[in-house]
Amino acid sequence: MSPELISILVLVVVFVIATTRSVNMGALAFAAAFAVGELVADLDADGIFAGFPGDLFVVLVGVTYLFAIARANGTTDWLVHASIRLVRGRVALIPWVMFAITGALTAIGAVSPAAVAIVAPIALSFAARYGISPLLMGAMVVHGAQGGGFSPISIYGTIVNGIVEREGLPGNEVFLFLASLVVNVVIAGVMFVLFGGLKLWAQGAVPVDGATGATEGGGSPAQRDAPTEGTGSTTPSGTALSATGTGPATGPATAVSTRPEAPDTTRLTPARIATLTALVALVVAVLAFDLDAGLTSITLAVILSAAWPEDSRRAVGQIAWSTVLLICGVLTYVGVLEEIGTIKWAGEGVGGIGVPLLAAVLLCYIGAIVSAFASSVGIMGALIPLAVPFLAQGEIGAVGMVAALAVSATVVDVSPFSTNGALVLAAAPDVDRERFFRQLMIYGGIVVTVVPAVVWLVLVVPGFG
Repeated sequence: MSPELISILVLVVVFVIATTRSVNMGALAFAAAFAVGELVADLDADGIFAGFPGDLFVVLVGVTYLFAIARANGTTDWLVHASIRLVRGRVALIPWVMFAITGALTAIGAVSPAAVAIVAPIALSFAARYGISPLLMGAMVVHGAQGGGFSPISIYGTIVNGIVEREGLPGNEVFLFLASLVVNVVIAGVMFVLFGGLKLWAQGAVPVDGATGATEGGGSPAQRDAPTEGTGSTTPSGTALSATGTGPATGPATAVSTRPEAPDTTRLTPARIATLTALVALVVAVLAFDLDAGLTSITLAVILSAAWPEDSRRAVGQIAWSTVLLICGVLTYVGVLEEIGTIKWAGEGVGGIGVPLLAAVLLCYIGAIVSAFASSVGIMGALIPLAVPFLAQGEIGAVGMVAALAVSATVVDVSPFSTNGALVLAAAPDVDRERFFRQLMIYGGIVVTVVPAVVWLVLVVPGFG
């Protein structure tokens, strides 16, 4: 058996174990990189670590650190409640508010499960109170998170753009962002029409304070009981899911902590004003001055921590360490694949199908199917480098293909087996959870079946890039 085939089979084993067992896929990938590098490729430690993505490590740590502080001091709660007040409590607009909020949170750097964990409990409590379909509200939250998920300073956007740059592919950050945003807006619009959104216009407005569900404890009861990004969620059977979406979690889910000293989520405190300023400063620094997003985020987080240590005491523990491990492990293994020559071998194999467009749509479906059960970022980290030799032939536009792969691998996160889908399932109050699980599973299956073909037709066939 050739070294290239062995390394591909090991990668498949990594995905299978990560999907079915409570092992972080990044940790598995590090172990696989060591085994394949030493036993198959005869690489030393320096050769194995050559693929370690140090720049992405800093970005992941820095951005999630800053966002953890924003969550701890109530800035994110203030943003949610301010948005509700903005639409004057119109029930029909609430699903779109939730879409916009989660999109904004991921666009400025929140990890997608973190944004969903914050917004989904509030959104699903609205759905229960005002007769909104929980499937509609859950889909709006998840698609909102993915709609903003590929901005130039977002986690997903930084990862994909970093991979594209590292692989020497032509890239377009704005095109990637807009492609994901438009696809998710269209899907959200279809869901809104099909699941009773038009009927909501006749319901009028609701009291703003009551709509937000504010309590003396800070936030709605559902919000207080929601799992955080790093603590996992539960399936209908009660099995905890890991924050990476790669299998059952190793520990019990933990409720979102509240800060009794700051119960008023409608008031701007000095800490919240400073945090909002820091988030704006991050956007300006990255977009206007081309500063590194990771280093800038860590600097801003340290400043906030020094000024309000009581707010950020637990922020370091809320950094998305599972995601950091996941990304660094997978990309380190991809580096070993490059050293072996697997990337070139696999790309030539896909290109050897003889029909480039067929090969492209197959890659999109592979990304969607696997991502529905495993980690979206892990799939992107593996698929894009595997497509490099195929794209280098010039018959398929790289910009459109990368966008199609990214959208296919993330839009399926509505699946109840993914982290975001599981968070929505866990956050829904007063529902038949088994029935809601089946609805999410059916909807996820429809998305997996339809969306890869549509994005292939729209983004790949015209030959963008």
